[in-house]
Amino acid sequence: MGFDAIWISPIVKNIEDTTAYGDAYHGYWAQDITSLNSHFGTSGDLKALSAALHARGMYLMVDVVVNHMAYNAKGSIDNIDYTKFRPFNKKSNYHFPYCTIDYNNLANMTQIHDCWIGDTQVPLPDLRTEDPVVQLGYAAWIANLIPQYGIDGIRLDTVLQVNTGFWSTFLAAANTYMFGEVYINDASFVCSYQNYLPGVLNYGLYFALFNAFKSTTTAPTTAMTDLATAVNNVKSKCKDTSLLGTFSENHDNPRFAFVQGDLAAAMNLISFTMLADGIPIIYQGQEQRYSASGSNNGGNDPFNREAIWFSQYNIAAPLYGLIKKLNWARRNAIKDDSTYLSYQSWPIYTDATTIATKKGKLVTVTSNKGSTGANYTQVIPAGYTAGTVVTELLGCTTLTADSSGSIAVPMGLGQPRVYYPTANKGSQCGGATTRIRSSTPSISTLKRLVRRKR
Repeated sequence: MGFDAIWISPIVKNIEDTTAYGDAYHGYWAQDITSLNSHFGTSGDLKALSAALHARGMYLMVDVVVNHMAYNAKGSIDNIDYTKFRPFNKKSNYHFPYCTIDYNNLANMTQIHDCWIGDTQVPLPDLRTEDPVVQLGYAAWIANLIPQYGIDGIRLDTVLQVNTGFWSTFLAAANTYMFGEVYINDASFVCSYQNYLPGVLNYGLYFALFNAFKSTTTAPTTAMTDLATAVNNVKSKCKDTSLLGTFSENHDNPRFAFVQGDLAAAMNLISFTMLADGIPIIYQGQEQRYSASGSNNGGNDPFNREAIWFSQYNIAAPLYGLIKKLNWARRNAIKDDSTYLSYQSWPIYTDATTIATKKGKLVTVTSNKGSTGANYTQVIPAGYTAGTVVTELLGCTTLTADSSGSIAVPMGLGQPRVYYPTANKGSQCGGATTRIRSSTPSISTLKRLVRRKR
């Protein structure tokens, strides 16, 4: 599909016994961070994966959880044996008294940081991340882990729940790019975590993005303007939108296909995700239209965590092909325009069903009309120089900008449109073949950004 990196589950040893919620297949129930999860493979396997990615010019990003450990307590936290944890094997390493988090009370961040996730069946004992013992223990661990396995980046789980004073020591020890999960529907709040980390998952955009495309018949008439507002809010609140992880599915949120089965809707959602500001993330199975089959909880976990091999790695899947084209369009834009990554996308047109954005020279037009959408022409104020010929990179048709720089976009069947000046489009849709290697900044560049921001 043309991606530069893969993000894999946490690699450390998890709960081994079967819990009330099944086995720790996902990697997020750690008990011993000093050992690898043998169910995922050996140390040699991980090194081989890293080497194989690097040989292809790709990067390895590993998920890391520092907020908590996990225990199969079978109904009572009094059953927890803290000596089972490594390296934090004392009860004094954890927050007490036991309490659960009230996410409706963000004004009280002490309870967010000190209370526990999970429940009494599988509690996640909350580490004292404000404690130097814990901070230095994690710093030593990550400083060893990264060079040992050639890890290029870190995705940080449950950042919201971690004491913010923890991150400076951890970031310095890791000395690599990382972005964190701050699972809150508030761009200002989410973006504030760039005061502590290089990047965050783009939850400031996610909710408006998902809602804009999830219905082809009953979407609110404000859905597209709400999305435009979210784009602008993130731009105004985040320090550096180029370091955000922009997504529309992940293992903590519903499968889009569970909520909306229309293929055209999925194509528009993915097109917007891939060509928005930040580093685009496609969750495994999204390219196969995984739908959290059998879910009784709105398409959430564990149903949204289907194994990728169920698809038999179908490279003929429509969304697989779409993503490949979008990756190529993004790569070409980066090569052609040195400002593309830092250029902040801006909404140039919205109506009740359509939004058009411009990032550098790239114009993306998406709608929520769905696959039964009628044929029509939409004039988009694209801001091109009059007479500029542009190519639609998904269908390989061309348009010419009028005297005002607008383009008259033929819409139909709810399909997304992606335009770029024909003279600079590279080999997509025919033309001169250009070798384009990377669609993200190099890890060395990201490390310089990390050091600059500390």
